[in-house]
Amino acid sequence: MPERRRRNPARSFRPRKPGKAASVTGIVLAVVRPGDLAAARAQMGFSLAWHIVLACLGVGLPLLTVLAEWRGIRTGDQSYRLLARRWARAMGVLFAVGAVSGTILSFEMGLLWPGLMGTFGQVIGLPFAMEGIAFFIEAIFLGIYLYAWDRLEPRKHVLTGLPIIVAGIASAFFVVCANAWMNQPRGFTLQDGRVTAVQPWAAMFNPAAPPQTVHMILAAVMVACFLTASVYAVALLRGRRDRYHRLGFFLPLTIGAVVTPVQIVVGDWAARFVANYQPTKLAAMEGVYHTGTHVPLTIGGIAQGDRLRYGLEIPDGLSLLVGYSPDTEIRGLDQVPRDRWPPVTGVHLAFDLMVGVGFFLLLVAVWLAVGAFLRRRRGRFLLPRAFWVFGLVAGPAAVVALEAGWTVTEEGRQPWIVQGVMSVRDAVNPAPGLMVGLWLVLVVYAGMTVGVVYVLRRLAKQTPVPVAPQERDVEDYPVT
Repeated sequence: MPERRRRNPARSFRPRKPGKAASVTGIVLAVVRPGDLAAARAQMGFSLAWHIVLACLGVGLPLLTVLAEWRGIRTGDQSYRLLARRWARAMGVLFAVGAVSGTILSFEMGLLWPGLMGTFGQVIGLPFAMEGIAFFIEAIFLGIYLYAWDRLEPRKHVLTGLPIIVAGIASAFFVVCANAWMNQPRGFTLQDGRVTAVQPWAAMFNPAAPPQTVHMILAAVMVACFLTASVYAVALLRGRRDRYHRLGFFLPLTIGAVVTPVQIVVGDWAARFVANYQPTKLAAMEGVYHTGTHVPLTIGGIAQGDRLRYGLEIPDGLSLLVGYSPDTEIRGLDQVPRDRWPPVTGVHLAFDLMVGVGFFLLLVAVWLAVGAFLRRRRGRFLLPRAFWVFGLVAGPAAVVALEAGWTVTEEGRQPWIVQGVMSVRDAVNPAPGLMVGLWLVLVVYAGMTVGVVYVLRRLAKQTPVPVAPQERDVEDYPVT
């Protein structure tokens, strides 16, 4: 007899047949009411949407702070040092609040989704454990960085900030690896409804991990940079154009501008990955209902029946983007049962919003580059007042793009919580009363939002900004 081909347990699983959820999870013992499922999804979605902004600031703000302090030491410019000192204080506040919201999320994973964690906890436990180690490293060195500001020689003090940057990036990497696994589950085998042959490293480094982690880390840097720049754009629009506020605007904006075109390239990489590995998600993102070639690219539009209406169509656009040829076949939603369709309108509009904001930020980056080029040629930074307005809008716009991107990632996978293996309904806690938890979370997060804004405003007002008379001369950065 020919030798049987062995299956690689790190890359194999048997998708369950519809209606067999209880045999896999062993947890769903009752019928989940639609209201409870909606409450669990709303609570998790709101918590993630709130926490992810702080997580991005935890990745990008340490980079800005250490860079500003290093520039201050190197150039002797006290404005850089003052920026670094203020950003460090804000970083400490945001880290503390982010730790609270992150703890809430960790409890929600077990309380709201016991089917997921009870069945696959041994598979995806590694990235969560590694994220916890990175979190503690970040907390330790953040404490050292804040406490030792006036107690260490400046060059040594800058070095204490480097582990904060590395740990923040590592923390984001490990968490996104766990989410990537939900899109491309690997590292286990399902046998008779039980998870066997677990390989945690194969699960963590699944095919979706590279594009998702790079895309997320760059997005975090962009959010932190553009949000910080938008704060100083307000001051510039109010006429405070001293060197402190100019540096506070241009330093983060420059970093964000450099990252933006790289992010667009990475976003294209991530979209191509979705086209190859999650064609149903791509069909929802682009509103493709019927499989075929010469598929147009549709901008905007609302799903009605089996087509996308009121959108702007670019002939052959999607086929050209995916396969560089109008003959490229795009798999439509007609290839999967209707009850497994993602919410097309929401996913499609969120994707268009993310892409649109990305190109708006690219416009800001190009505008800044042109201004820098003219400064080198003419010795003056010629930027109109409208540029400050664009800089102000860039911060909230980056947050909108971030939230829209996560909407695409999560909603585009529906109805699966683990792609092709476990549905959201099978993973949710069947116990009643989840709506109470939703209202409690809304109250807690509203209180934290008010508290964060209040504390940050108090910190901004505590230390006056020294403005020398010559610093009021703005001929280096004139507004035309």
